[in-house]
Amino acid sequence: MQIGVPKEKDRHEHRVGLSPYAVRQLVSQGHTVFVEKGAGVTAHFTDQDYERAGARIVYRTEEVYQRADFVCKVAKLTREEVDLLKQRQVVCAFHHLAVVPKETVLRAMEKEVTLIGYEVIRDQDGGLPILVPFSEMAGQMAVHLAAYYLATEQGGRGVLLGAVPGIPPATVLVLGAGTAGSSAARQAAACGAHVIVVGADLDRLRQLTRELGRGVVTVLAGGPERLQQYVSITDVLIGAVLVPGARAPQVVTEDMVRSMKPGAVVLDLSIDQGGCVATSRPTTPDHPTFLQHGVVHYCVPNMTASIPRTASRALANVVLPYLLAHGKKGLEQALRDDPGLAAGVYLYRGRMVNAAVGEALQVSVTPLDDVLGRPA
Repeated sequence: MQIGVPKEKDRHEHRVGLSPYAVRQLVSQGHTVFVEKGAGVTAHFTDQDYERAGARIVYRTEEVYQRADFVCKVAKLTREEVDLLKQRQVVCAFHHLAVVPKETVLRAMEKEVTLIGYEVIRDQDGGLPILVPFSEMAGQMAVHLAAYYLATEQGGRGVLLGAVPGIPPATVLVLGAGTAGSSAARQAAACGAHVIVVGADLDRLRQLTRELGRGVVTVLAGGPERLQQYVSITDVLIGAVLVPGARAPQVVTEDMVRSMKPGAVVLDLSIDQGGCVATSRPTTPDHPTFLQHGVVHYCVPNMTASIPRTASRALANVVLPYLLAHGKKGLEQALRDDPGLAAGVYLYRGRMVNAAVGEALQVSVTPLDDVLGRPA
Protein backbone atom coordinates (compact mmCIF):
# COMPACT_ATOMS: atom_id res chain seq x y z
CA MET A 1 0.00 0.00 0.00
CA GLN A 2 1.27 3.47 -0.91
CA ILE A 3 0.32 5.83 1.94
CA GLY A 4 0.65 9.61 1.85
CA VAL A 5 0.85 12.09 4.73
CA PRO A 6 0.52 15.69 3.48
CA LYS A 7 1.25 18.78 5.49
CA GLU A 8 -2.02 20.32 6.67
CA LYS A 9 -2.91 23.53 4.83
CA ASP A 10 -4.80 25.45 7.52
CA ARG A 11 -2.21 27.49 9.40
CA HIS A 12 -4.06 26.75 12.64
CA GLU A 13 -3.96 22.99 12.05
CA HIS A 14 -0.83 21.73 13.78
CA ARG A 15 -1.68 18.02 13.95
CA VAL A 16 -0.31 15.45 11.50
CA GLY A 17 -1.99 12.45 9.91
CA LEU A 18 0.47 9.80 11.13
CA SER A 19 3.09 9.81 13.87
CA PRO A 20 6.54 8.30 13.35
CA TYR A 21 5.45 5.36 15.51
CA ALA A 22 2.55 4.60 13.16
CA VAL A 23 4.83 4.98 10.14
CA ARG A 24 7.27 2.47 11.62
CA GLN A 25 4.52 -0.10 12.14
CA LEU A 26 3.22 0.32 8.59
CA VAL A 27 6.67 0.13 6.99
CA SER A 28 7.43 -3.03 8.98
CA GLN A 29 4.41 -4.61 7.28
CA GLY A 30 5.78 -3.82 3.82
CA HIS A 31 3.90 -0.59 3.12
CA THR A 32 5.47 2.56 1.68
CA VAL A 33 4.77 5.87 3.43
CA PHE A 34 5.39 9.25 1.81
CA VAL A 35 5.53 12.17 4.25
CA GLU A 36 5.60 15.75 3.05
CA LYS A 37 8.59 17.72 4.30
CA GLY A 38 7.72 19.57 7.52
CA ALA A 39 4.37 17.77 7.94
CA GLY A 40 5.02 17.03 11.59
CA VAL A 41 7.13 19.98 12.62
CA THR A 42 4.47 21.81 14.64
CA ALA A 43 3.76 18.56 16.50
CA HIS A 44 7.52 18.34 17.19
CA PHE A 45 8.04 15.37 14.86
CA THR A 46 11.05 16.11 12.64
CA ASP A 47 11.66 14.87 9.12
CA GLN A 48 14.55 12.88 10.59
CA ASP A 49 12.10 11.18 12.99
CA TYR A 50 10.04 10.05 10.01
CA GLU A 51 13.07 8.95 8.01
CA ARG A 52 14.29 6.86 10.93
CA ALA A 53 10.84 5.28 11.02
CA GLY A 54 11.22 4.31 7.36
CA ALA A 55 9.21 7.05 5.64
CA ARG A 56 10.20 8.67 2.37
CA ILE A 57 10.25 12.47 2.60
CA VAL A 58 8.80 14.30 -0.40
CA TYR A 59 9.00 18.02 -1.01
CA ARG A 60 5.70 19.00 -2.58
CA THR A 61 2.08 18.40 -1.60
CA GLU A 62 1.35 17.44 -5.20
CA GLU A 63 3.84 14.59 -4.97
CA VAL A 64 2.10 13.13 -1.92
CA TYR A 65 -1.20 12.96 -3.77
CA GLN A 66 0.37 11.73 -7.02
CA ARG A 67 2.23 8.85 -5.39
CA ALA A 68 -0.18 7.70 -2.68
CA ASP A 69 -3.22 5.50 -3.10
CA PHE A 70 -4.27 6.07 0.50
CA VAL A 71 -3.95 9.52 2.12
CA CYS A 72 -3.99 10.09 5.88
CA LYS A 73 -4.95 13.63 6.84
CA VAL A 74 -6.42 15.27 9.91
CA ALA A 75 -8.52 18.24 8.81
CA LYS A 76 -11.13 18.15 6.06
CA LEU A 77 -10.04 18.62 2.47
CA THR A 78 -9.76 22.12 1.06
CA ARG A 79 -10.95 22.81 -2.48
CA GLU A 80 -7.31 23.07 -3.56
CA GLU A 81 -6.57 19.64 -2.10
CA VAL A 82 -9.60 18.14 -3.81
CA ASP A 83 -8.17 19.33 -7.12
CA LEU A 84 -4.97 17.38 -6.34
CA LEU A 85 -6.79 14.08 -5.77
CA LYS A 86 -6.35 11.35 -8.32
CA GLN A 87 -9.06 8.96 -9.48
CA ARG A 88 -10.16 6.32 -7.01
CA GLN A 89 -7.91 7.63 -4.21
CA VAL A 90 -8.86 6.96 -0.56
CA VAL A 91 -8.62 9.83 1.93
CA CYS A 92 -9.12 9.48 5.69
CA ALA A 93 -9.63 12.59 7.83
CA PHE A 94 -12.06 14.34 10.13
CA HIS A 95 -14.05 15.32 7.05
CA HIS A 96 -17.18 16.72 8.79
CA LEU A 97 -18.74 16.53 5.35
CA ALA A 98 -22.15 17.82 6.44
CA VAL A 99 -20.70 21.32 6.85
CA VAL A 100 -18.38 21.31 3.83
CA PRO A 101 -19.38 23.49 0.84
CA LYS A 102 -21.47 21.44 -1.55
CA GLU A 103 -19.32 22.32 -4.56
CA THR A 104 -16.27 20.85 -2.82
CA VAL A 105 -18.12 17.59 -2.19
CA LEU A 106 -19.37 17.45 -5.78
CA ARG A 107 -15.82 17.93 -7.05
CA ALA A 108 -14.65 15.02 -4.88
CA MET A 109 -17.47 12.92 -6.30
CA GLU A 110 -16.29 13.74 -9.82
CA LYS A 111 -12.86 12.38 -8.91
CA GLU A 112 -14.50 9.08 -7.86
CA VAL A 113 -12.62 9.14 -4.58
CA THR A 114 -13.44 7.37 -1.34
CA LEU A 115 -13.69 9.58 1.75
CA ILE A 116 -13.66 7.96 5.19
CA GLY A 117 -14.54 10.18 8.15
CA TYR A 118 -12.74 9.42 11.37
CA GLU A 119 -15.57 11.08 13.29
CA VAL A 120 -18.19 8.51 12.16
CA ILE A 121 -16.27 5.22 12.28
CA ARG A 122 -17.91 2.97 14.86
CA ASP A 123 -16.80 0.03 16.97
CA GLN A 124 -18.64 -3.21 17.73
CA ASP A 125 -20.60 -1.52 20.53
CA GLY A 126 -21.70 1.38 18.35
CA GLY A 127 -19.17 3.78 19.89
CA LEU A 128 -16.94 6.21 18.03
CA PRO A 129 -13.44 4.86 18.71
CA ILE A 130 -11.45 7.46 16.78
CA LEU A 131 -13.51 10.42 17.94
CA VAL A 132 -13.39 9.32 21.60
CA PRO A 133 -9.84 10.48 22.50
CA PHE A 134 -10.45 13.82 20.79
CA SER A 135 -13.70 14.29 22.67
CA GLU A 136 -11.91 13.43 25.92
CA MET A 137 -9.24 16.02 25.20
CA ALA A 138 -11.76 18.66 24.08
CA GLY A 139 -13.82 18.20 27.25
CA GLN A 140 -10.77 18.74 29.45
CA MET A 141 -9.61 21.72 27.40
CA ALA A 142 -13.06 23.34 27.58
CA VAL A 143 -12.88 23.62 31.36
CA HIS A 144 -9.38 25.10 31.32
CA LEU A 145 -10.48 27.61 28.70
CA ALA A 146 -13.65 28.44 30.63
CA ALA A 147 -11.58 29.26 33.71
CA TYR A 148 -9.44 31.58 31.60
CA TYR A 149 -12.32 33.37 29.86
CA LEU A 150 -14.19 33.94 33.11
CA ALA A 151 -11.47 36.45 33.98
CA THR A 152 -12.48 40.11 33.77
CA GLU A 153 -9.66 40.90 31.33
CA GLN A 154 -11.17 38.37 28.91
CA GLY A 155 -14.68 39.78 29.18
CA GLY A 156 -15.86 37.26 31.77
CA ARG A 157 -17.71 37.61 35.06
CA GLY A 158 -14.55 37.80 37.12
CA VAL A 159 -15.28 34.63 39.07
CA LEU A 160 -13.10 31.65 39.89
CA LEU A 161 -14.21 28.38 38.32
CA GLY A 162 -13.35 26.43 41.45
CA ALA A 163 -14.44 26.75 45.05
CA VAL A 164 -13.22 29.12 47.77
CA PRO A 165 -14.39 28.55 51.37
CA GLY A 166 -17.37 30.73 52.17
CA ILE A 167 -18.11 31.60 48.52
CA PRO A 168 -20.37 29.59 46.19
CA PRO A 169 -18.47 28.10 43.23
CA ALA A 170 -19.15 28.89 39.59
CA THR A 171 -21.96 26.93 37.96
CA VAL A 172 -20.97 24.92 34.88
CA LEU A 173 -23.77 23.63 32.65
CA VAL A 174 -22.76 20.79 30.33
CA LEU A 175 -25.11 19.91 27.47
CA GLY A 176 -24.60 16.30 26.48
CA ALA A 177 -23.44 13.30 28.50
CA GLY A 178 -21.35 11.69 25.78
CA THR A 179 -17.58 11.45 25.85
CA ALA A 180 -16.87 15.19 25.53
CA GLY A 181 -19.62 16.17 27.96
CA SER A 182 -18.60 13.56 30.52
CA SER A 183 -14.95 14.60 30.24
CA ALA A 184 -15.90 18.26 30.76
CA ALA A 185 -18.10 17.40 33.74
CA ARG A 186 -15.34 15.31 35.30
CA GLN A 187 -12.79 18.09 34.89
CA ALA A 188 -15.12 20.83 36.14
CA ALA A 189 -16.06 18.77 39.19
CA ALA A 190 -12.38 18.18 39.94
CA CYS A 191 -11.88 21.96 39.90
CA GLY A 192 -14.60 22.39 42.51
CA ALA A 193 -17.30 23.88 40.27
CA HIS A 194 -21.03 23.31 40.72
CA VAL A 195 -21.74 21.06 37.73
CA ILE A 196 -25.06 20.38 36.01
CA VAL A 197 -25.17 17.89 33.14
CA VAL A 198 -28.19 17.77 30.82
CA GLY A 199 -28.40 14.69 28.61
CA ALA A 200 -30.90 12.63 26.64
CA ASP A 201 -29.53 9.21 27.65
CA LEU A 202 -30.65 8.21 31.13
CA ASP A 203 -28.16 5.33 31.30
CA ARG A 204 -25.25 7.70 30.61
CA LEU A 205 -26.51 10.12 33.25
CA ARG A 206 -26.80 7.29 35.75
CA GLN A 207 -23.26 6.15 34.93
CA LEU A 208 -21.97 9.71 35.39
CA THR A 209 -23.72 10.01 38.76
CA ARG A 210 -22.15 6.74 39.94
CA GLU A 211 -18.72 7.91 38.86
CA LEU A 212 -18.79 11.52 40.11
CA GLY A 213 -21.20 11.26 43.01
CA ARG A 214 -24.13 13.43 43.92
CA GLY A 215 -22.04 16.58 43.80
CA VAL A 216 -22.78 16.62 40.07
CA VAL A 217 -26.42 17.25 39.18
CA THR A 218 -27.70 15.24 36.23
CA VAL A 219 -30.87 16.24 34.39
CA LEU A 220 -32.78 14.32 31.73
CA ALA A 221 -33.28 16.58 28.72
CA GLY A 222 -36.82 17.84 28.29
CA GLY A 223 -38.36 20.78 26.47
CA PRO A 224 -36.91 24.28 26.03
CA GLU A 225 -38.58 25.48 29.24
CA ARG A 226 -36.58 23.04 31.34
CA LEU A 227 -33.33 23.95 29.63
CA GLN A 228 -34.05 27.67 29.97
CA GLN A 229 -34.05 27.56 33.75
CA TYR A 230 -30.57 26.04 33.85
CA VAL A 231 -29.09 28.26 31.14
CA SER A 232 -30.15 31.41 32.98
CA ILE A 233 -28.26 30.51 36.18
CA THR A 234 -25.03 29.22 34.66
CA ASP A 235 -21.64 30.91 34.61
CA VAL A 236 -20.24 28.54 31.97
CA LEU A 237 -22.17 26.66 29.29
CA ILE A 238 -20.33 23.83 27.51
CA GLY A 239 -22.19 22.56 24.46
CA ALA A 240 -21.27 18.95 23.66
CA VAL A 241 -24.24 17.80 21.60
CA LEU A 242 -23.39 15.31 18.84
CA VAL A 243 -25.33 13.63 16.05
CA PRO A 244 -22.60 11.61 14.30
CA GLY A 245 -22.13 12.70 10.71
CA ALA A 246 -24.99 15.22 10.75
CA ARG A 247 -25.32 18.88 11.69
CA ALA A 248 -25.62 19.44 15.42
CA PRO A 249 -29.10 20.47 16.59
CA GLN A 250 -29.37 24.02 17.97
CA VAL A 251 -30.70 23.28 21.44
CA VAL A 252 -29.84 26.69 22.95
CA THR A 253 -31.86 29.51 21.42
CA GLU A 254 -30.84 33.15 21.12
CA ASP A 255 -33.42 34.09 23.75
CA MET A 256 -31.76 31.65 26.15
CA VAL A 257 -28.40 33.31 25.54
CA ARG A 258 -29.98 36.72 26.21
CA SER A 259 -31.10 35.40 29.59
CA MET A 260 -27.57 34.44 30.67
CA LYS A 261 -25.59 36.45 33.20
CA PRO A 262 -23.40 39.23 31.80
CA GLY A 263 -19.90 37.86 31.37
CA ALA A 264 -20.99 34.23 31.31
CA VAL A 265 -18.99 32.00 28.95
CA VAL A 266 -20.23 29.69 26.18
CA LEU A 267 -17.89 27.04 24.75
CA ASP A 268 -19.57 25.32 21.80
CA LEU A 269 -17.71 22.06 21.26
CA SER A 270 -20.28 21.13 18.60
CA ILE A 271 -19.10 23.93 16.31
CA ASP A 272 -17.27 21.39 14.09
CA GLN A 273 -20.74 20.17 13.10
CA GLY A 274 -22.42 23.58 12.94
CA GLY A 275 -22.84 24.32 16.65
CA CYS A 276 -25.57 23.64 19.23
CA VAL A 277 -25.99 27.28 20.35
CA ALA A 278 -27.95 29.61 18.08
CA THR A 279 -25.52 32.50 18.56
CA SER A 280 -22.39 30.43 17.84
CA ARG A 281 -20.22 30.98 14.77
CA PRO A 282 -16.81 29.49 14.01
CA THR A 283 -13.83 31.45 15.34
CA THR A 284 -10.08 31.03 14.96
CA PRO A 285 -7.16 30.92 17.40
CA ASP A 286 -6.28 34.43 16.19
CA HIS A 287 -9.63 35.73 17.45
CA PRO A 288 -11.07 32.85 19.49
CA THR A 289 -13.94 34.67 21.20
CA PHE A 290 -16.66 37.19 20.54
CA LEU A 291 -19.26 38.89 22.71
CA GLN A 292 -22.95 38.39 21.96
CA HIS A 293 -25.68 39.64 24.30
CA GLY A 294 -22.99 40.22 26.92
CA VAL A 295 -21.89 36.56 26.80
CA VAL A 296 -18.38 35.45 25.84
CA HIS A 297 -18.48 32.83 23.05
CA TYR A 298 -15.55 30.49 22.33
CA CYS A 299 -16.21 28.55 19.11
CA VAL A 300 -12.88 27.34 17.71
CA PRO A 301 -13.33 24.18 15.59
CA ASN A 302 -10.82 21.37 15.94
CA MET A 303 -9.61 22.79 19.24
CA THR A 304 -7.21 19.89 19.83
CA ALA A 305 -5.12 21.29 16.96
CA SER A 306 -3.49 23.47 19.63
CA ILE A 307 -2.14 20.38 21.44
CA PRO A 308 -0.82 18.67 18.29
CA ARG A 309 1.77 16.35 19.76
CA THR A 310 -0.67 14.71 22.15
CA ALA A 311 -3.47 14.75 19.58
CA SER A 312 -1.36 13.30 16.76
CA ARG A 313 -0.13 10.47 18.95
CA ALA A 314 -3.68 9.74 20.09
CA LEU A 315 -4.86 9.69 16.47
CA ALA A 316 -2.12 7.27 15.45
CA ASN A 317 -3.01 4.87 18.26
CA VAL A 318 -6.63 4.49 17.16
CA VAL A 319 -6.16 4.72 13.38
CA LEU A 320 -3.32 2.24 13.00
CA PRO A 321 -5.39 -0.96 13.41
CA TYR A 322 -7.71 0.15 10.59
CA LEU A 323 -4.78 0.91 8.30
CA LEU A 324 -3.18 -2.45 8.99
CA ALA A 325 -6.47 -4.24 8.30
CA HIS A 326 -6.88 -2.32 5.05
CA GLY A 327 -3.34 -3.13 4.02
CA LYS A 328 -3.86 -6.81 4.69
CA LYS A 329 -7.32 -7.28 3.19
CA GLY A 330 -7.82 -4.42 0.78
CA LEU A 331 -10.44 -1.74 1.38
CA GLU A 332 -13.42 -3.55 -0.09
CA GLN A 333 -12.93 -6.66 2.03
CA ALA A 334 -12.14 -4.58 5.11
CA LEU A 335 -15.46 -2.77 4.68
CA ARG A 336 -17.31 -6.06 4.26
CA ASP A 337 -15.71 -7.50 7.39
CA ASP A 338 -16.10 -4.42 9.61
CA PRO A 339 -19.52 -2.70 9.64
CA GLY A 340 -18.09 -0.04 11.96
CA LEU A 341 -15.47 0.94 9.41
CA ALA A 342 -18.14 0.88 6.72
CA ALA A 343 -20.16 3.36 8.79
CA GLY A 344 -17.27 5.80 8.41
CA VAL A 345 -17.54 5.97 4.62
CA TYR A 346 -19.01 9.21 3.24
CA LEU A 347 -18.13 8.68 -0.41
CA TYR A 348 -17.24 5.37 -2.01
CA ARG A 349 -15.63 5.73 -5.42
CA GLY A 350 -17.45 8.99 -5.93
CA ARG A 351 -20.89 7.89 -4.77
CA MET A 352 -22.50 9.37 -1.67
CA VAL A 353 -23.28 6.55 0.76
CA ASN A 354 -23.95 8.53 3.96
CA ALA A 355 -27.65 9.28 4.35
CA ALA A 356 -27.27 12.16 6.84
CA VAL A 357 -24.78 14.02 4.67
CA GLY A 358 -26.75 13.31 1.52
CA GLU A 359 -29.79 14.88 3.14
CA ALA A 360 -27.83 17.88 4.43
CA LEU A 361 -26.27 18.58 1.02
CA GLN A 362 -29.26 17.42 -1.03
CA VAL A 363 -27.18 14.84 -2.86
CA SER A 364 -28.62 11.49 -3.93
CA VAL A 365 -27.51 8.58 -1.73
CA THR A 366 -26.73 4.98 -2.61
CA PRO A 367 -26.36 2.53 0.31
CA LEU A 368 -22.82 1.23 0.61
CA ASP A 369 -24.01 -2.38 0.44
CA ASP A 370 -25.49 -1.65 -2.96
CA VAL A 371 -22.26 -0.05 -4.16
CA LEU A 372 -20.12 -2.91 -2.92
CA GLY A 373 -22.49 -5.53 -4.28
CA ARG A 374 -22.30 -9.14 -3.29
CA PRO A 375 -18.92 -10.77 -2.82
CA ALA A 376 -17.79 -13.02 -5.64
